[in-house]
Amino acid sequence: MASSSGSPCAACKFLRRKCTAECVFAPYFPPDQPHKFANVHKIFGASNITKLLNELPPHQREDAVNSLAYEADARVKDPVYGCVGAISVLQRQIAQLQQELALAHSDLARIGSVGSAQGTLLAGPSNLHAGPLASGMGLALPPSMQPSARDQILSTRDQYFSARDQQSRLARDAQFLELQRESQMTREQLIEQLTRAGGGSLEAGLAAFGMGGFSMHHGTLPSNYPRSTSEGGSGSSGGGGSMNRLSPP
Repeated sequence: MASSSGSPCAACKFLRRKCTAECVFAPYFPPDQPHKFANVHKIFGASNITKLLNELPPHQREDAVNSLAYEADARVKDPVYGCVGAISVLQRQIAQLQQELALAHSDLARIGSVGSAQGTLLAGPSNLHAGPLASGMGLALPPSMQPSARDQILSTRDQYFSARDQQSRLARDAQFLELQRESQMTREQLIEQLTRAGGGSLEAGLAAFGMGGFSMHHGTLPSNYPRSTSEGGSGSSGGGGSMNRLSPP
């Protein structure tokens, strides 16, 4: 039916026809929303909309019209994908966020397990001495002095990464000393050659020479490590001075 102001609905005005009391469009396309019907008509057609509304019960028609209007607006803005484009973007974002959330949960679980093990080792001896006294007197720290769960997690995380970095440094130093012993070079010479091989980086030089990828035995070097001239590094058995450079692997 026509609006209370007597103006025809947006659908009838767009179609240039008289808006009657039985107009199926009037409740859903008010006169002040002409673009709503224009887009829906452009994408779906007035006859299809009329058929759809007549087939639906009255309490579902408003939701159907709003759905058609949303799809029509999206199709006008993006004729190729319409709503599918926005849905695909949202699905990719959801998948990425789920992966990040799973990684965060995994990190928290690992940090929590490390913190629990460290807490058990640290608290064990003190509990042996303080346990009887504390249980007998009912002593407890006030809530203001107790560390929060977040502080405990952050502290445990820092301890975990610090221990891991220390282990890496110790392993790297041990590998460097082993290579120095096997190559019979001074520390300065070895650092110079490895840095040169790594393009200015000692770490890259160690990686380029496969420090972790070879099994070194006493008195023996891997095939990609040149020997001193006294060991026949040049391919001959002649003696001579110590090795002055490393060849890239």
